[in-house]
Amino acid sequence: MLREILRGTGVALITPFKEDKSIDFDALQAVINFVIDGGVNYLVTLGTTGETPTLSKEEKLDIIQATFSATAARVPVVIGVGGNSTHDVIKEIDAFPVDKATAILSASPYYNRPSQEGIFQHYKAIASATRKPIILYNVPARTGSNISAATTVRLANEIDTVAGIKEASGNMAQCMQILRDKPQEFMVVSGDDALALPQIACGMDGVISVAANCFPKDFSRMVTAALDGDYAGARTINNDLMPGYDLLFAENNPAGVKAFLTELGIIKNQLRLPLVPLSSELHQQAKKYLSTLK
Repeated sequence: MLREILRGTGVALITPFKEDKSIDFDALQAVINFVIDGGVNYLVTLGTTGETPTLSKEEKLDIIQATFSATAARVPVVIGVGGNSTHDVIKEIDAFPVDKATAILSASPYYNRPSQEGIFQHYKAIASATRKPIILYNVPARTGSNISAATTVRLANEIDTVAGIKEASGNMAQCMQILRDKPQEFMVVSGDDALALPQIACGMDGVISVAANCFPKDFSRMVTAALDGDYAGARTINNDLMPGYDLLFAENNPAGVKAFLTELGIIKNQLRLPLVPLSSELHQQAKKYLSTLK
């Protein structure tokens, strides 16, 4: 089952850039090595943390291929393929080497704000175009619409290849309703680093994390402890990480995580407009916080 293969910590990889804003593939290799050595269980490429709205289709393909090459089959890889045009999402799936991926992560359509029936039909059409497992991605703060618990459970029950959801609504009641009503084999992972611990306690299978880019060892240890039922140990680690979560998302994502990775000497602090680096004051706070981690 997918929920067994992808149990634990997934990392939503950043896209490192050079000073001329081209993709820094050497830095991407370094990030991948850093997170795998830190204990993450799988990688997610081309999520929103990877600044995908600023990437061309050719760049996306290059990043996928570079990710598979750098990973060298050490951990599973999930490919992010989403958008507000169902037709275009299907075309991207056809164009990408999804056969090498463990699953496809697909955010619900953004901006045009479809009805729940529209969301259902969107994913049904995507599922008809591939036999790869599909992980729904519910992130209303970015998309402008919510995948309701009822729609998630309907998709899980009616479409075999809809195998899981990354839930980033922040709505704990909705999350618990999904966990209560879903089929047993359906995977539910957190999309909120700061809520991952309580959501795992409610029954989630892990998290697809931003923090795991820069705190892979500590964050993975926290998730593993929680999944093993060691909530006291998980709380201790999570308490230390909480100031880091605040800094990661204080301005925009991935400005925070790129600031941390810059201070770790892994990447250059470059983003593509309209995103800009973390403000100087917050960057200094991030640098100070890093010095407190053991």
